[in-house]
Amino acid sequence: MSTEHLIQQLATMSTEARSPASQNLDQLSSLQLVELINQADQQIASKLTAALPNVAKAVEQIVTAFAAGGRLIYLGAGTSGRLGILDAVECPPTFSVPTTQVVGLIAGGDSAIYKAVEGAEDDPDLGVADLKRINFEQKDILVGIAASGRTPYVLGALAYAKSLGATTVAVSCNADAPVLAAADIAICAEVGPEVLTGSTRMKAGTAQKMVLNMLSTAAMVRSGKVYQNLMVDLHASNQKLVARAVRIVMQATECDLATAQAALERSQMSAKLAILHLLSGQPLERCQQQLQQQNGFVSHALEALR
Repeated sequence: MSTEHLIQQLATMSTEARSPASQNLDQLSSLQLVELINQADQQIASKLTAALPNVAKAVEQIVTAFAAGGRLIYLGAGTSGRLGILDAVECPPTFSVPTTQVVGLIAGGDSAIYKAVEGAEDDPDLGVADLKRINFEQKDILVGIAASGRTPYVLGALAYAKSLGATTVAVSCNADAPVLAAADIAICAEVGPEVLTGSTRMKAGTAQKMVLNMLSTAAMVRSGKVYQNLMVDLHASNQKLVARAVRIVMQATECDLATAQAALERSQMSAKLAILHLLSGQPLERCQQQLQQQNGFVSHALEALR
C-alpha cells in the first residue's frame, strides 16, 4: 500500500483525528496535562455501551468453544497484540485453565512484546502463519484486535480462520473498519480522537482492555469458574494467592480461618471443592463427582447435593 493511500485511510479514522480539547497540549502544565487525560478517559465506559450486545454474543461463542475443547485466541499488532497477551496470561492463575486455553499472538512474535518489530503488522501472511503455528482449527475462536481496524496482519488471520469455519470476532475503535466487516461478530469501541493525536495506546487501548476483560471474565463465569462473585477456581501458586484462596473459602461459607485452611488442605488447595464440601457437608469424593457432573458449577452441584 502506498504512503498516499495509507494517509487517505488514516484521514477517515476517528482515532487519527485531532482533538479540539488538546490543541495546546504542549503548552499545559503537568497538572493540566493529567487533568485533560483524565477527563478524556472518563468518556470511555459510556462509549462502550452500544457495543455490549455484540460483546455478549462473543462471550456466548467463547463459552461454546470452551465446551467443545476449543481455545480463545487473541491476535493483534503493537499495543493491541500486547493487550491480548496480557489478558491471556492472566487467565491461568485466575481461573486455573491450561496455558493453552487462552492464547495471545502478536505480529512479530514474542520479541515484539518488548520491542516493535518493523513491518510485521503489514504482512497478512504472517497472521496466517501464526495461526498455523499453533494449529488453529475450526473449534477455536479468533478475536482479532486492531485499534485502527485496518491492520493487514489481523485481516489475514481473520480470513484464514473464517476459511476453516471458525468463529471470528473483531475489536476495533473505528466504525466501518475493515476488520469489523471481516469478522462474524464486530465489536466497535469507538472512543474518538486521542489527547495525543494518533496515540491509540491511550483511550483506544483502554477501551480494548475493557472489552477483553469482559470477554474473558464473562466467558469464565459462564463456564463455571466462579461461585457467586468469587474466583473459586484460582490457582494458588504463591503466598498471596494461598491467602486469597483461604479468604474465598471463608467468604463463601462464613467459616473461620482454621476451618477454611483444613478444608483446603483436604481438597488439595481447590477452593471450589472445599466450599462445596463445607456447604453441603458431603464427602469430598461425592462433591468432586457432582462438580464433574455439573460442569464445574458450584451452585448447581450444591443444589444437586442438597
